[in-house]
Amino acid sequence: MSDKVDIYDDRGTLLESDVDILNLAPTTNAAIGKIIKDTKRTVAINLAGIEKGLATGKYGGKGRQILGRSLEYDIVGNADAIAESVANFVKVSNDDDTVVKVIGGGKQLLVQVPSARTDTGADFVSGSTVSGAAVVETIINTFNTDMFDAPLVKGAVWGSYPQTMDMSGGNVASILSIPQQNEGLGFSLRNIMTNHVAAITGRRAMNAAALSSIYEQAGMYEMGNAVGSFERHQLLGFAYQGLNANNIVYDIVKENGKTGTIGTVIDTVVEKALDLGVIEVDHVAPSGYKFYKANDVSMWNACTAAGQLAATLVNCGAGRAAQNVSSTILYFNDIIEKETGLPGCDMGRAQGTGVGFSFFSHSIYGGGGPGIFNGNHVVTRHSRGFAIPCVSAACSIDAGTQMITIEKTSALVGNVFGSIEEFREPIKAVAGAL
Repeated sequence: MSDKVDIYDDRGTLLESDVDILNLAPTTNAAIGKIIKDTKRTVAINLAGIEKGLATGKYGGKGRQILGRSLEYDIVGNADAIAESVANFVKVSNDDDTVVKVIGGGKQLLVQVPSARTDTGADFVSGSTVSGAAVVETIINTFNTDMFDAPLVKGAVWGSYPQTMDMSGGNVASILSIPQQNEGLGFSLRNIMTNHVAAITGRRAMNAAALSSIYEQAGMYEMGNAVGSFERHQLLGFAYQGLNANNIVYDIVKENGKTGTIGTVIDTVVEKALDLGVIEVDHVAPSGYKFYKANDVSMWNACTAAGQLAATLVNCGAGRAAQNVSSTILYFNDIIEKETGLPGCDMGRAQGTGVGFSFFSHSIYGGGGPGIFNGNHVVTRHSRGFAIPCVSAACSIDAGTQMITIEKTSALVGNVFGSIEEFREPIKAVAGAL
């Protein structure tokens, strides 16, 4: 089987032909490398939130207020001066890659600490800590804050840290969770809320799936799941599901989008796999049931991964709701296994993920909508990178049905990270680096 593919965007336009899948690896593709590097060193500073916190005496999150301890600082109005000062504090040298930009008319700052800071740290938190410290010192200097009011500035920026492990109630936001919240080795890049991904990509579903795929597959490399023979397996699935290789996701959705169902998507996937020679009929039972065999197991997985995303776009798109993404993942795989006698996407792991995910997202437990889940969550961590991209895509086409909305969880990171082109349009970025 050929391991070269053509990359198409989310509008079915050819971006790059005859691409060796090894050039799509996080270890080799420059655009993916930049996305990962910038993810670690980029934070959003909510200047409007800091100003409001100081004005109301509300520091450290919900239910926390110090009456009589407020400061009337025009932080948004001084955003440009604050940005310049923050840049001077965080940079290591005058010609390093520090970036500080004013966003949203002064309401937010995009801060990218220099690579030298993240490269010399054991983990990725310097983006948040260095930026937070720089903002505190800048505000103190700008408004001549005395020693008695300086702790209020720190509280408005850092929230309740260090009483809490993270910056709870603070106004410094990274899309990465703190290391203590990771479920195991290599989960940092998988611990990103799907609502965040949908917001960053402007709710464009296939770009959201692509960005999630980049994070999930980079996580596979980090945790040792893409070594040796497994690398090809992961990269084929990544290419076909996340990067719309050979336009397969787009074509399946186009064919089934108007009147299709999960079942018709499965028919299309099986037909395409037969046409490509990926699978063939092994033998026919007396009942007429056809047992198939896979001529290329990893390519079959890539087809089912693409089909799973297409089924999500068709089914969740029809309902304009993200809530049924878990049952879509579950039953797409359940039915395609019964149709072919072959394993579904991710060798059954995606199907198993769908079972637990259905329960925890909206069944008896009902703890929250799909938008707050990530690849590090206890019920969605089991798939090797092929479930969460579908969840991000589903959240992108949700019409406001989630209890925990994108606007509530992800407005700040969406505005700031979405201003960076590689994050907003990852398929084009990856293709452009080939």
